[in-house]
Amino acid sequence: MSALTKIHATLTHPYLALILRLYIAGLFIYAGMLKINYTAEFAETIASYRMVPYWGVNLMAVTMPWIELISGILLMCGIRVRSAIVVTGSLLVMFSVGIAANLIWKAPIDCGCFHTLDDPISWKTLVRDLMWVAMAVHVYCYDRILHLERKLDWIVKEI
Repeated sequence: MSALTKIHATLTHPYLALILRLYIAGLFIYAGMLKINYTAEFAETIASYRMVPYWGVNLMAVTMPWIELISGILLMCGIRVRSAIVVTGSLLVMFSVGIAANLIWKAPIDCGCFHTLDDPISWKTLVRDLMWVAMAVHVYCYDRILHLERKLDWIVKEI
């Protein structure tokens, strides 16, 4: 077995996808829980990105943390994993675009990723978010173990 084959086998292994899925799930559960408690401060962070119309800031500040929390829980439990990872991946792409745009505009804003008063955005923040996007793509492509919905499928068929 060549070295490239071993590397490919390791990178596409379902256990790696499971680890990445649980990592992303933990990130989104943690981020969602923190933002739910501080909706007003999160609304200010969203407004500082200047990418959402003023009438949509409060709606986004209220709904986005719940979307993060619910999709994180679904990923953690292995329920509708592909749908949940598409939602989380889409959010990560949206966050990356917002960070990149504000870095280009040289806007001195906080990230707002985990705390309402975070560190200012930087290129390091963008690279971190892009790495999370790559992890989400990996989970979408290779995750196929420990899905709770498959374990409960026989119960649903009996009912």
